[in-house]
Amino acid sequence: MKKVLAFVLAVVVAYFGYGQSQPGTGRTSVDPSNSARLEKAISERRTAFQVRGSGKVIRILSDDNDGSRHQRFIVQLESGKTVLVAHNIDLAPRVASLRVGDFVSFNGEYEWNERGGVIHWTHDDPQGRHVTGWIEHNGKRYH
Repeated sequence: MKKVLAFVLAVVVAYFGYGQSQPGTGRTSVDPSNSARLEKAISERRTAFQVRGSGKVIRILSDDNDGSRHQRFIVQLESGKTVLVAHNIDLAPRVASLRVGDFVSFNGEYEWNERGGVIHWTHDDPQGRHVTGWIEHNGKRYH
């Protein structure tokens, strides 16, 4: 009976603990079905496609200050593919203390391009007509 109870407890802890921020790593897992949706969007060269994903920051680019300002960085997905994240910092706070090697999760709109694609709309829509996007880094959600 104790073994069964210990097993059930372990399953419950794993279920509720997995996908939560892991201290010291800033990691938050994304449901595998969401990652599959992003991979499908990339392979099908989709545009204007709402996705969630996660990965490691492999390069931080300078801000794009032409028009609305965007914080830009490249994320490598678990598959090895890369996407550019363009986070509008006129509508949302800058992702603080972002460094190469950090893990981020995101919810935004995917636009295919020859380099892998862009994730944007990672913020609230002030007019309320678009799905709210976000970026998670070190346990904090930016939107």
